[in-house]
Amino acid sequence: MLPDLTWNHGYSIHGESKGPCGKVRTALGHHALPRYPRGFWRSLFPTTKNLFSPQSLSWALGYNSSLAVHSMEDGMLLYVCAHTVVIHDVLGSRQYHLQGHANAVSCLCVSEDRRWVATADQGPDPLVIVWDAFSGIPVRTIFGSHTGSGVCAIAISQDAKCLVTISAGMVQRVCVWRWTYPDESPVCDVELSPQFGFQDFVIFNPQNPNEFVSNSKTQVIFYLWTGEPAPSTDPPLLSRQTFGSAVGHFTQSAFHFNATQALTGTSAGKVVVWDVERKRGLAKEPQGRLHGMKATKLVPMQEESLTVLMALESCIVTGDVRGQVKFYNGHLQLLACYDHSGAGPIRSISFSKAPADPPGASSTSSQPFTARNFILSTSGATVLRVVTDGTDFEKVMEEAKKAVTAIACHPRQAWLAMGSHCGLLKVWDYQQHQLLMSRIFPNAGIQCLSYDPAGSFLAAGFTDGTVHVLDAISLLLCCEVFRFSRGPITHIHFSHDSEYLATADEKYAVTVYKRVLQNERRCWEHLAGLHSHYKPIRSILFGIQLDGSEPRLLSLGEDRQLIEYDLSSSSKDQLVVLHRHRVEQAAVPLCLAWYPQFSTESFILTANSCYKMKLYNATTKMCRKTLLGPTYGSPLEKMQILPKSAAQPQKHYLAYITKDKVGLQIMPIDGNPHKSSAFICHPDGASDLAVSYDARCIFTAGGSDRTVLKWEVNLNALEAAASLGGEDLVPFYRLLEGGQDGEFFRELEDYFYYVQLHSYGIDMPETRQVSKYIPLEEIPSVMRAMGFYPSEEEQMCNIKFSEYVDTGEQVTKINLGDFIKLYINHRPAFGLSMKTIQRAFQVLGYDNENGDKVTDRGDLLSLLQCRGDQPLAGNKHCVQISQDIRL
Repeated sequence: MLPDLTWNHGYSIHGESKGPCGKVRTALGHHALPRYPRGFWRSLFPTTKNLFSPQSLSWALGYNSSLAVHSMEDGMLLYVCAHTVVIHDVLGSRQYHLQGHANAVSCLCVSEDRRWVATADQGPDPLVIVWDAFSGIPVRTIFGSHTGSGVCAIAISQDAKCLVTISAGMVQRVCVWRWTYPDESPVCDVELSPQFGFQDFVIFNPQNPNEFVSNSKTQVIFYLWTGEPAPSTDPPLLSRQTFGSAVGHFTQSAFHFNATQALTGTSAGKVVVWDVERKRGLAKEPQGRLHGMKATKLVPMQEESLTVLMALESCIVTGDVRGQVKFYNGHLQLLACYDHSGAGPIRSISFSKAPADPPGASSTSSQPFTARNFILSTSGATVLRVVTDGTDFEKVMEEAKKAVTAIACHPRQAWLAMGSHCGLLKVWDYQQHQLLMSRIFPNAGIQCLSYDPAGSFLAAGFTDGTVHVLDAISLLLCCEVFRFSRGPITHIHFSHDSEYLATADEKYAVTVYKRVLQNERRCWEHLAGLHSHYKPIRSILFGIQLDGSEPRLLSLGEDRQLIEYDLSSSSKDQLVVLHRHRVEQAAVPLCLAWYPQFSTESFILTANSCYKMKLYNATTKMCRKTLLGPTYGSPLEKMQILPKSAAQPQKHYLAYITKDKVGLQIMPIDGNPHKSSAFICHPDGASDLAVSYDARCIFTAGGSDRTVLKWEVNLNALEAAASLGGEDLVPFYRLLEGGQDGEFFRELEDYFYYVQLHSYGIDMPETRQVSKYIPLEEIPSVMRAMGFYPSEEEQMCNIKFSEYVDTGEQVTKINLGDFIKLYINHRPAFGLSMKTIQRAFQVLGYDNENGDKVTDRGDLLSLLQCRGDQPLAGNKHCVQISQDIRL
């Protein structure tokens, strides 16, 4: 049972801690937190590649600038990228990744000796993980710590034995964990009243692991989780009248090294000093226990807002919105100041690890002021290394301040272009891990990027609707800035010969630019634009005419229209539409790609919101196949065919992103789920996808998490996983309820054989020569008998043209194995949901006396037979099946 916790007058929580006290215990056994030599990380982390994963994270660009950056040792940083914690060896140009969270990491802390790293997240099934930073091994995972909300603040005690977490819910919960013990519950916890504000910062007392402090913008709370419970009273508010001047919002708190006081920084540039409130008549409290803290002073430090406040050995350190770092003694008298005004507001300060004490040295001996080198991170996503024995500071990282929504790979070099909404454009060498060139566009954000096929130009679409064509090396403009779109540019692409450049924008318009020569320089000029869609455009795609080398252009929109444009007939200010085709009936198409040439017939590949992928004839736009796509939590958002690999030139693969995952798919696509894989890349949403020219790497952009991740591709592992899933029909049998030995499969066989008998005549007296096939015309009947009711728009019988291009003959029959594949690929990926049925009754039904939507059985049958697809009304087998419906 958890101990009782109560409030007292001095912002403190008291409770009794149960459980043995002793040395810290972990999965690695007892330890005394030893010090390790510099470079220990480099020798412990594994250097071999992951041989068993189809794609593995190899590098992370950018970081979460709302969280702290920690200095593990000189040249070694620790920070958060989306759901991954990165240990970055800046000097050795290497990264080590701590992966275990499924949600974006919301907070982290590091032990004093840099041995232990604790991380927590927010989202579904939040986790708290404690890592051994020297090996990257998670030594403790706490499940269900703050279910439903996650963690917004975390701290680790000076002796590294205890953790404190604060939930991110409306009613916050504070928990203390002895993470080295196997207990599944915290040693004590308490719920905070909403009147104390949202507590988003917490820190332990370095001199007493049983004390910690947290603060919101308006309240500071002190906690003591040992001793006897104290009487419960409401803590007073700290207001303007307390000191007769404006206090401002609280930012961070710290315990003073004098063992009785605590400090809190404010947005008004002041520091609140807290001290122990003692009982009357007692000069000294028994056992030094606190009976409350009281605000005793408000010390004006400066005019600028304080963003960081911390105690370091014998100094108080502050950081502010101007980029200044100041050191004070115990009486808050200024000792030193480091001004980095160009860096922006300071988010965190992390000092290099304290050197080991020399033999015979006393930890209490007075030492002159000597500050250690420190790492400075700003809210503007800049990380600086400051050397305190001089005025030198170096910029370690400068990343995007806002969402990263655009990435593009150079078609011939190991270069990656990245654009963000803050206008930052960077070109990065992803083999050498070096920045090649960067440029800031201050007036608008970059929304999309594309290299031309030769790699000489880089086209950028901006949020203000402008289009820039830049030199790929210098990033300088090659021609005028185009301003022909009324909304942000969402897609931009070059044709295969760079003759055309096409864009799509948020106003549902497609704009085309044509190449011209100006002053003997290659350039582009505006040709024409057209509002061809009435819903958002999901993809634009250039291709090559089948009977020549002329480019062709297609666009796909959420209005379910696949539109091809006649570029050769288009003229100035007139973009001609060659063909419009409706590609979906109920689902929403999401992305588009050219299907590799596996036969003499050419196809266009689409993916929709119902987890289906469809193949359309590139000329007639007839749907030739419907296939089950990857089903990893959300449909495909973008996809790209990998270039042919030198190691496997005869095989083709598809890279894709869903809402939060990146994956690979073996081609040709047949609906086999074992031919695809996916991993979480950006829990808050992936915004873009790019593939390296040599098919060895996939890059994903995280949008709001401001990061880009590099994934190394291991196609052999993907092929091995597909082989382990079974061959031929084995993977499809497993997708049937009960498998091949289940009742569903036997029922399917019975219907299949009944149709065989029916096609040869039920009343035939002579011996039948029954084959293994049924006519294609009977496919809808068997499907509906199995509980799947495809509409005529499903065009399931189009498989009769599957061999026409190669043989000139139509397929007229289908066997059981192919029928099972057809059923698996066409039926709803997750069955018919209750939500879908309720929506149908909202349309078809009427209100009864209870206010529920209902319909008569006869009316429903009439709708199915007369108002649905007309061929259904004339099919006697379907009518018979419809009459067997149980309402």
